[in-house]
Amino acid sequence: MPVEFLGIAATGDGSETTARTTAAFDRDYTLRLARAHEDHGWDRVLFAYGAGAPEPAAAAAFLASHLDRLQILLAHRPNVSYPTFAAKTFATLDRISDGRLTVHFITGGNDHEQQREGDFLTKDQRYERTREYIGIVKRAWTSHEPFDHEGPHYRFNDFVSDVFPVQQPRPAVSFGGSSDAAYAAGGAEADIYCLWGEPLARTAEQIERVKEAARAAGRTDVPRIQVAFRPIIAPTEELAWEKAHRTVAAIRARRGADRPETPETVTPENTGSRRLIEIAEAGERYDRALWTPTAAATGGAGNSNALVGTPETVAQALLDYYDLGVDILSARGYHLLDDAIDFGRYVIPIVREEVAKRDAAKAEAERAAREERAERDRHQLIAVQA
Repeated sequence: MPVEFLGIAATGDGSETTARTTAAFDRDYTLRLARAHEDHGWDRVLFAYGAGAPEPAAAAAFLASHLDRLQILLAHRPNVSYPTFAAKTFATLDRISDGRLTVHFITGGNDHEQQREGDFLTKDQRYERTREYIGIVKRAWTSHEPFDHEGPHYRFNDFVSDVFPVQQPRPAVSFGGSSDAAYAAGGAEADIYCLWGEPLARTAEQIERVKEAARAAGRTDVPRIQVAFRPIIAPTEELAWEKAHRTVAAIRARRGADRPETPETVTPENTGSRRLIEIAEAGERYDRALWTPTAAATGGAGNSNALVGTPETVAQALLDYYDLGVDILSARGYHLLDDAIDFGRYVIPIVREEVAKRDAAKAEAERAAREERAERDRHQLIAVQA
């Protein structure tokens, strides 16, 4: 199966290790970073969402109007707009980008962060709302006749959009989470299910949970799987590990200086972050290259487990996840621009080459199996005729 690479579409140059020197939305930096991804083999970039951060749909439209190939993953929280309005926004952006949009729906795993923009629902209520929201958006994208809706969270009459996506029948829907409610919602609605980087065995378990949820929802297909990491690469293993320890020291120093204790820096509410902390407490190194102190240093904040080593080591680690069934690999370094270029130059080509070899070997094995079945059937037919 093909493999895709997802990077980050940051609108400023700050990270967990480095204070921002640009404006929160810097046109030049946004475009420079996106071009670095497009020019170095990445498939798409994520416009993330945060309360108070630059509005991602507008930033994505800016990027789409300047670049021709790079695809867009747009993060969206259902609490910030009505679903019919959102559907028109997404369809318009898909038009601007000529069919390069995927939408990532965020239910929200932190009450304090959600309440910053007026969302006071409980976590279970938020998941219920997200499922209803996605269903409305999908229908608005595809229905050319007016329709009514009355559900637990939304009610309207006689809506029909006048703008439809380029992609038919609709853009893909992306979703993530590690709780039972997340598996149920994403298994039912997602085209792509997103996971944070965990050890291989635990990732395999999560993939099975997603598949089970899809079957329980009555689907005959299953979502594609995306897994996210923070690669730390260098020309030698020794240099990579030195860089990794410098990175953790910088995260701790910056977190201590700039992030005093707040409701979201104590024990996290969301299951995914708690899983990352649990994994970090159980050990620092897993499998070929997974390293957990970066996650521990951020309190399990989002995509935070690292893959450490030479480009060859990190590429082989990513291929281990590919062999589990992961076909979208999300990666973001700590120096956003330089790391996007280095990863694109030195890691992506190795992974793509090895995936091509695997696909060719699989195709050859399937061809041989078909020929063997055909020969067996021919002999059976001859025996019957005799």
